[in-house]
Amino acid sequence: MTGIIAHRGLNGLYPENTRRSFEEALKLDIVGIECDVNLTKDGEVVVIHDLSVDRTSDGTGEVGDMTLDELRRLNVGTERDPQQIMTLDELLDLVCEHPGKHILIETKHPSPFGAALEEAVARVLRARGLEADERVHLISFNPEAIERFQRLLPELEAFLLYDERSAPFAPIGTCGAGPSIWQAKAQPELFDGGARTYVWTVNLPKEMLWLAERGASLIGTDLPHIAAETLR
Repeated sequence: MTGIIAHRGLNGLYPENTRRSFEEALKLDIVGIECDVNLTKDGEVVVIHDLSVDRTSDGTGEVGDMTLDELRRLNVGTERDPQQIMTLDELLDLVCEHPGKHILIETKHPSPFGAALEEAVARVLRARGLEADERVHLISFNPEAIERFQRLLPELEAFLLYDERSAPFAPIGTCGAGPSIWQAKAQPELFDGGARTYVWTVNLPKEMLWLAERGASLIGTDLPHIAAETLR
């Protein structure tokens, strides 16, 4: 059965990668959530997609040039519903309040911190005893990041993300395929061998049904409430 993953939370209705977006997504009858992580100047793993805060907050600047305290002063929500940037640790607290829910953690590259980003994620997960938890999955467009994850956290499932701009998909170790919906439709043979797949970002009901019929393992969507109703 195809599992539904809320891409950056319920980000079709709420600001992406915010506590509100994740809280609302975790109320739904879905498998879990997906988030993006970067590193701060003081080494904290924070939940944000871009290398800068310009697009998703009321501030400006590079995430890697700011401390967690400085980032906390920014509003990543709306004027009526202000939100603070979350740490990965805080998001894991929230996920753990919902037994059985999964989380996909994407490390963003190129990162000014390089391999330190995967190492920091591994430290957070080990500190929480989640280094072998089947509810935790690791994703990245960067093949070297996937290699690092397989070395640092060999018991966790990983997916190599790719689209038409990426190099042709080549499995790294036991990692699964993470094609865009465009790539999935261009390569339907991906679903013939029974390998694990995570397809992103799937927002049209007809594409959700197409993937479910072909046995996609997981689909990432900005509209998990619509996906849940469609696949039900």
